[in-house]
Amino acid sequence: MATEPPRVALCVARFYEELADKLEQGAREALAQAGVQEIDRYVVPGAYELPLIAKFAAESGRFDAIVCLGAVIRGETDHYDYVCSAAAEGIAGVALATGVPCGFGVLTVDSMAQALDRVLGGTKRDTGRHAVDAALAALAVKQDLSGRRARAGFAI
Repeated sequence: MATEPPRVALCVARFYEELADKLEQGAREALAQAGVQEIDRYVVPGAYELPLIAKFAAESGRFDAIVCLGAVIRGETDHYDYVCSAAAEGIAGVALATGVPCGFGVLTVDSMAQALDRVLGGTKRDTGRHAVDAALAALAVKQDLSGRRARAGFAI
């Protein structure tokens, strides 16, 4: 029996527009290669807001997976630490609370040069693609486990 391609929400923080565009392009290319056709996009100003829109998307029941994209570049104050922690813990919390896999595609870097190395066309990795890969891998495990019968005395 063939399964339908998953429905995916892209949650994109646009504070660094050039990075957001490249992260989203990498994510969309990975989704297309995976056969995902149903993609909705939700935009917020910065990475701090990503957990809330990921929660809204997860709780809507419309999506099988969520991919959060954005960037935080270290500055002269502690703001970087708070935003990074809030984004990472918040997005992980959404996945754990809702059971909807959330890919973490938020760059947390010291400089724009480091960020550009970690997006589509960079020299290190494509973080948008990696976030999609992670979300779809978690979804595959979820689907595999939900399709198996529980052993006697154990509930899944």
